[in-house]
Amino acid sequence: MTLIDTHAHIYDSQFDEDRDKMLEAAEKQQISQIWMPNCAKETVDGLMALDDQYPDRCLPMMGLHPAYVTDTFEEELAAAEDQLNRNAFMAVGEIGLDFYWDMTFVDQQFVAFETQLRWAAEQKLPVSMHTRSGHDRNAFAEAADLIEKLALPGLTGIFHCFVGTLDEANRAIELGFKLGIGGVSTFKNGGLDKVLPHVGLDHLVLETDAPYLAPVPYRGKRNEPAFIRLIAQRVADLQHIHIDDVARHTTANALSLLPALYTNLLPNN
Repeated sequence: MTLIDTHAHIYDSQFDEDRDKMLEAAEKQQISQIWMPNCAKETVDGLMALDDQYPDRCLPMMGLHPAYVTDTFEEELAAAEDQLNRNAFMAVGEIGLDFYWDMTFVDQQFVAFETQLRWAAEQKLPVSMHTRSGHDRNAFAEAADLIEKLALPGLTGIFHCFVGTLDEANRAIELGFKLGIGGVSTFKNGGLDKVLPHVGLDHLVLETDAPYLAPVPYRGKRNEPAFIRLIAQRVADLQHIHIDDVARHTTANALSLLPALYTNLLPNN
């Protein structure tokens, strides 16, 4: 039973003291791939170092996280675009909209988001999308509205850390996206217990968002890729199926998103 963690910030400083042990623990849990979203220029070096060290296991994305969008966002976008043009990445991410922390640069977030969606469509790469609501604004709905408006050919990817309603899940699926299911699914009041029983396995991928959002029983502690099995078991329990079925489907779903450059990582290659 192999699993894929489709979203983990394993270059984060929280892993500096035991990164090798963390990766060994993930390997013991049969985590075959860990997908690493970028945040901004400051995270590129750590991201690329792991890509160099584990090229078939730790797969990098490139993008500008909405929470890192400030008055220097154009400089940040230029740096991300330069990386995309010079190196191989499996996705554009982490991109999107964040209304939770600060609304100062929301207009700039939309510019950055649209710009990066266009990069993904042009380069035939999936996207990893962050949509965190706040200040009485629904980030998922506004992101979905923009995607519908742009109607970019072939655009696909993952709504990372999906915590929405069943209607929102169905909307994401209709747009051609997978739902990234993480530790929130294990939370008592996370809300996904009302959604996941009604969503087909073909539309789900698993993620940790390590070092954040650790699943129960580690909630509040540092998250890590090895905990993905707990999330898989939660999905299995909610759908009344075996964890092996969850692993098989979610791994296949993740692999289906890999761009052509990564075909060597597909089964039978």
